[in-house]
This record gives sequence, C-alpha cells and structure tokens, in this order.
Amino acid sequence: MINVALLPALHSHLAWWGLRQFTSDEAYFQWQRETLSPAELTTLHRQVEQKRRGSSADEVVFYNATTDPHILPVLYSQRYDYYLAIGLRVAARIGEGRSILDVGCGVGILTTFYARQYPDKTFVGIDRSPASIARAQEYAKVLGLTNVQFECLDLDETPPTCSSDLILATHALVQAEQDPGIPSRCWNTFERAGESQPQADFERRTGIGTRLDRLSALLSAQGRMVVFEKTRQLARRIPLQRALAARDLGLIEQPELIRYRLVEEIADDGPFYLLGRGKSYQLHWDESPEPDEGGPFDRAKLKTSSTDSDAPLYENHWPSAQRVWEQLHEKHLLKEATRQEPDGRQLHVELGQAEEGVYLYCANTLDQRQLVIVELARTVMLEAYYQEIVSGAP
Repeated sequence: MINVALLPALHSHLAWWGLRQFTSDEAYFQWQRETLSPAELTTLHRQVEQKRRGSSADEVVFYNATTDPHILPVLYSQRYDYYLAIGLRVAARIGEGRSILDVGCGVGILTTFYARQYPDKTFVGIDRSPASIARAQEYAKVLGLTNVQFECLDLDETPPTCSSDLILATHALVQAEQDPGIPSRCWNTFERAGESQPQADFERRTGIGTRLDRLSALLSAQGRMVVFEKTRQLARRIPLQRALAARDLGLIEQPELIRYRLVEEIADDGPFYLLGRGKSYQLHWDESPEPDEGGPFDRAKLKTSSTDSDAPLYENHWPSAQRVWEQLHEKHLLKEATRQEPDGRQLHVELGQAEEGVYLYCANTLDQRQLVIVELARTVMLEAYYQEIVSGAP
C-alpha cells in the first residue's frame, strides 16, 4: 500500500533538498565528477571503504562528511528511488498516531517530508551522527517546520525518553550488513534450529537485541512500528522476525518485499513490516524462502527454451533449484564434495548425470542454490566448473 497522491509532493520535496533522479550510471557519475573535486571524491571513497569495515566510529565519520551542502545532494541522489519506495509506504501508514519517532533519520530527508504532510502530528528524528542532526535541524528551520525536532542520540548507548504511537526504523536496526545470519540445519534444508544461542548471538553481533528492547519499551499500548532492514536473505530474515516476535510484536499486514533502483543497480530489499503489540494479530510469521520469479520446471522445454548454443539446457539460482534437483530422473552421481566454509556455512556441490542431461548442483546452509543442466557433450565444461567450486575459486 502506497499513497500515490503524495508522489508529486515527494518529488518536489526531494528536489528542494537538491536531489536528482537518475536512471543511467553514466549520467549520474558525470554529474558527480562535475560537482565534486577529485580530492573530495578520493576522500569520500576512502571513507566509504572505512565504513564498510563495520566500525560505528567510521560510520559516523562517513555520515558526518556527507552532510556538507556541496556533497549531500550528490551522495543522497543515489538513494532517490529508495526515498520514493519507503516515503510513500510510510506516509500511507502514519494513521491516527500523534507522536512519531524516526530512528536513524540521517539528515532528515524523509522525516521532514512526513512532518510537512502531517502538520498536526509531532515528529522526533534521532541519529548518532552529530553533523547529520545539525543539518536536519537547519533544514527543518528553513522549511518552517514547528512539529519536528531532531536529537543526536546513539540508540546503542542511550535510549530515547519519549513514548511514541509510531516508531519508524528503516535501515537503522541491523547495521551489520555483512553478517551471514543463522545457517540452516543442513545444506539440503531451509529450516533453522530453534535453539536460543544462535539467535542470541545474531542479536548481539548485529546489535538488534538492544535496539529492539529500547524501542519496544517506548511504544504506546496501541502503538505500531514500521521496520525495513537489509534482511532479504532468508538467513537474516528469520532471526530478525524471531527477534520481533520475541518482543511481542505481531504482523498487522503481510510483509512486503521491495525492489528499487540505486541508479542502475537493482536493490532487492526488506521485507517492509508493519507491526503492533500483542498476539491479537492473526498473521503468521513465514520462515519459508520467497517465491521464485521463474516459472515451474518443464522438461519438455529444455532444448527449445533458448536459441543461444552456449546457454545451458536449464539454469536456476533460486530456492526452487533444490526441488528441481530432487525431481531429476535416473540420477547417477559422478562426483560430490561437502565442506565447512570459514564463515560457518556448509557447502555441498555435486556433478551427476540424469535423463535430463549432465547436471551440477550447488547448495549451502545460507540458502543459496544453483542447478545447471547441459548436454552430455558439454560434460567437460561442467567438470571444470565443479573443480573451481571444490577448490574454492571465486
């Protein structure tokens, strides 16, 4: 559910902030080079790499730097479509709540948009970047907004004190983007164990446990929470959902997987959750893989589905690859290997022959699946691919 009627207002708001919408990397980076000096670009690239190491101090340094009025429009224009996707969805769910807390608000781009659209409600934005908060305060004043305030606060260190009817946490709770999550029981299943220790370890590593405890304590009795994190991967989605459920947060509506652009790059993100307190909500948490984009496997179309002579007879990188692999006819195993990876995942790869053709199947406990089928004459090609995987080559 999105509030399409607010789309022109959101475009206008983003333009006021100096943001531009691009569909071409070439055009975007040309504008970046025209706007920022080589020295500024070098510094930003270095700070981006430091931020990726995951240190909270490095993240604050990076976000402080992006508040420069000369840099801000260029950097944040990359997230233009993200602002459209999230802004319209959140705006449609502001509802009857009078007090709204926006966690990890950054420079306040969306917080000020919500405040402009709902002048009868009170908004508070918090962020741990002091420069971001200073910029948000400055721009809110320029916009003449009296119903929004911004506070520099690190949720890991200090809990907010204001009770809220609606809490917004979008890209703010699960900061450890490289964390693999919780592996499945085995390479041939998507199920996770129910033991408490792996869940506790995930919440500690990512910091989500402390953050959710503090936010849920602020939520009013009939309050709601919007959560949208980089947890599309099942191994991260399941522990996030378990963390939410453990704090008595239930689904008000079905979670939504969201796709948007970062200029040309496609981002598959989310899910987008609308949550409420208590167990009165009848929707159930889904721990199964997301539906595939492709259609069902059809043996009759193996050789006619492609005119490219170099293309395999069949290729699938989705969870359904496991089901197709299980249903291959007259399978004869040629080679297989199963090993434990340094990041804790279990990896299985096998080369075999079936009625459908020679196949290579690869699976791990972080829910990745791949099945490739080729003609018998191309067995050597799949054997080389098999050896690359077994040897650990990229």
